[in-house]
Amino acid sequence: MKKILNFIKIKSRFLIAGLLCISASPGWSQPVTVDKIVAVVGDKPILLSDIEAQAYQIESQSGVKDPDLRCRILEETVIQKLLMNQAEKDSVTVGDDLVDNELNKKIRFFVSQIGSVEQLEAYLGKSITEIKEEFRERIREQLTVQQMQSKIAGEVKVSPSEVKAFFNTIPADSVPFIESEVKVAQLLSKPSISLAEKDRVRAELAEIKQKILSGKSFASMAAFYSQDAVSAAKGGELGFVNRGDLVPEFEAAAFALKGTEISDIVETMYGFHIIQLIERRGEMINVRHILLSPKASPEELEKCRLRLDSIQQAIRLGEISFDEAAAKFSDDDDTKNNGGLLINPASGSNSWEVSQLDQSVFFAIDKLKVGEMSDPVPLREGEKKTAYRVLMLKERTEPHKANLKDDYQRILQAAEAAKREKLVNEWIHRKRQGFFINIDPLYDNCVFENDWKQP
Repeated sequence: MKKILNFIKIKSRFLIAGLLCISASPGWSQPVTVDKIVAVVGDKPILLSDIEAQAYQIESQSGVKDPDLRCRILEETVIQKLLMNQAEKDSVTVGDDLVDNELNKKIRFFVSQIGSVEQLEAYLGKSITEIKEEFRERIREQLTVQQMQSKIAGEVKVSPSEVKAFFNTIPADSVPFIESEVKVAQLLSKPSISLAEKDRVRAELAEIKQKILSGKSFASMAAFYSQDAVSAAKGGELGFVNRGDLVPEFEAAAFALKGTEISDIVETMYGFHIIQLIERRGEMINVRHILLSPKASPEELEKCRLRLDSIQQAIRLGEISFDEAAAKFSDDDDTKNNGGLLINPASGSNSWEVSQLDQSVFFAIDKLKVGEMSDPVPLREGEKKTAYRVLMLKERTEPHKANLKDDYQRILQAAEAAKREKLVNEWIHRKRQGFFINIDPLYDNCVFENDWKQP
């Protein structure tokens, strides 16, 4: 019943498991754990440090010490390992493309929460490439478990009467509280970069390349000149990456390199690069690069603001709708064809809990009524203005206790999840005797939902 009552909170728990259970970093103040194996499922061990890391992060976020938390984490981990064992038996696999898509979606969400890639790297004490590398196999395991659950439960459907019955099983004092949620759309205007500015950057980068070819160290040149601050601190080195981890133009040039040769100048959305191969391991490469980014002039940025001012005036006069303006004028390819609606990478939907919004978005829409637009506001990368945008508040829900009228879709999903969980639990009850499962006596006092003792 506990899992049912907490259905609204499930996504935040997965966020914790997803980001904060990456191996410990200097940003943490987690107590040191003397590690040992506390459970074995088939041939898969479960470490005490993993249980403690998850418990520590959940308790740190909630501020509540739960005496049963470690028992629940252990049981969920045992179930995950059991499903992984069965997935291997049934040859259930997850493709690299699916893993990379999910990984990139989560990283985008984490970046939106913490502020920037640089802040995420500083918090975890690792480069974005290292974070992805450590996170990739966790994502693969999560997706494999999900596929195995889907295979066991099949296509789960619930009727309206089942949704109502599910909701009615929740005691009145345990009905979840729903935070305020918003839908926000944007019109984005990016400044033009002059050909003269692009030529200036290309010439500067060509000069740096020539110095390297004349005997200067690529690493020292990267440390001094590169505008990618994170990699510059490591001599431009990115660390090992797979295909699909890099923007296409950069990746094509990087994977074409041989020996220690240096690429021609490569243009990407970030600016201009030269790249040097450090090492290749099968389909993984480690490269270093130097990035120089052309700068928009204050005059071009002001043109962006004035352009949005004019578009905004046309919308207010009824000459064009916001959705039509987004499709016709917005420079954001990700949102221009869906009415400008910002996509929440945590859920893949257009709904955002207010606490999930970037601070700049929150302050721009906080005082708006539904249907109102902000004035043009700058989009920043650190302290640098890179574009302007107009934000419209499309929808706002008030904080409230969950109810069938306003939250039917959310409750439907929870009812489906509960039905799926029931089918998986029945499968576990039937199958668990076919797997070796051993749990350390440290957890003898736990009251598990399943009997994990061997007969």
